[in-house]
Amino acid sequence: MTAREIAEHPFGTPTFTGRSWPLADVRLLAPILATKVVAVGKNYAAHAEEMGGAAPEDPVIFLKPSTSIVGPGAPIVLPPSSERVDYEGELAVVIGRPCKDVPAAKALDVVLGYTVANDVTARDQQKSDGQWTRGKGYDTFCPLGPWIETSLDASDLDVKTELDGVVKQSSNTGLLLHDVPKIVEWVSAVMTLLPGDVILTGTPEGVGPMTDGQSVSVSVSGIGTLMNPVVRKSGR
Repeated sequence: MTAREIAEHPFGTPTFTGRSWPLADVRLLAPILATKVVAVGKNYAAHAEEMGGAAPEDPVIFLKPSTSIVGPGAPIVLPPSSERVDYEGELAVVIGRPCKDVPAAKALDVVLGYTVANDVTARDQQKSDGQWTRGKGYDTFCPLGPWIETSLDASDLDVKTELDGVVKQSSNTGLLLHDVPKIVEWVSAVMTLLPGDVILTGTPEGVGPMTDGQSVSVSVSGIGTLMNPVVRKSGR
C-alpha cells in the first residue's frame, strides 16, 4: 500500500503533489483534526441494557473536545484522577462540507467518509459527575484512524474491539438504533456541522476497563484497524 501526499485538504477533489511513500515507511496521524466531535450515546440496544438503562427513543448526543483526538499508535493516557477508564469502539462519520438542518434523505451528501474511533471514557467520573464532559474529554480520549474511507456503505459493517488480542466487542452497524442518516439529521438540526467534524455513532455492548501496559484495537470492516497502547500518567 502507498501513501500519496495531497496539496491542501481532503475535501472536494484533492490535488496530489506527486510525492508518495510505502505505507510501512510513514507514521499515521489522526486522519482529521475536527473543530468538534459529536458522539451518540446508547445507540445499540444491548449496550444501553448493559449500562443499566432503556434504549433512548431519540439520539442522545454529547461533545468531546478536539484536543482529545489522537492518531493510530498514539498512547491513551489514563488520568490519575480516574480508577476506571473504558474502551468504546465504534464507527465514526467525517463531515465533508458545511451543513445545517440536513434531512436524512440527503444526509450522505454531506459525508466525506468514515473512520474508526475509540470513545475512551473515565467510567467512574461519568457516573459520579452526572454528566459526561469530564469523563470523556481528557486528552487522548478520542483515537481516530487509521484513515478515512470515502467509498463505503455504512449500513452493514462489523465493529470489533480487542484488548491485548482478546475480542471484547463484536457487533454490526446494522444494529444501530439510529443509523447514519438519522444521526446526521438529528445533529445538524442542533448545530452547524463544518468540514472535518466527526460524529461518533455509538458503541456496542462489551465495554470494559483498560489498564497500564495493555493495547486496544478497534476494527471496522471496510476501513481497517485502529490500535493504541494504554499508559498511566503519573502525578496529579
